[in-house]
Amino acid sequence: MKKAIFLDRDGVINYDPDDYIYRMEDFRFLDNLFEIAKEVTKRGYQIIVITNQGGINKKRYSTEDVERIHAHVEKGFKENGTPITEIYYCPHHSDLQKCMCRKPGSLMVERALAKYNIDPSKSYFIGDKQRDIVCAEGAGVKGIKIDVNQMKLSILEQID
Repeated sequence: MKKAIFLDRDGVINYDPDDYIYRMEDFRFLDNLFEIAKEVTKRGYQIIVITNQGGINKKRYSTEDVERIHAHVEKGFKENGTPITEIYYCPHHSDLQKCMCRKPGSLMVERALAKYNIDPSKSYFIGDKQRDIVCAEGAGVKGIKIDVNQMKLSILEQID
């Protein structure tokens, strides 16, 4: 079986201003992100993104806006030699619609585990919110909580 690093998006991959990120001009990768990604890739981990994008359901932005940002994220990782295996996102918002995929639910992680034959006991989920950790643990993956916008190289010490 394979192993993976699951990453939340806003606040872990890119700067989170505490509002929705959906315009390219507001998007910027966090410092240290690609150095961390290179190291975990070297250690044999796949990289998979798991993100709630409830602004779609709230009509704050469109699916096309999210897909444009995700294409940019995939391009950035690929150019740095650390391709993303897949990006999973939930377009629903709990204020408007109940669903099983929105974090803290673990369905997006479970789908990735099954699709890519990933061993959850050898995998990690890095997130900046408690719901990311609950999501990880619900799928049998170890959660690592960081402070928002604080991807530090020291996180590598927590990953085998």
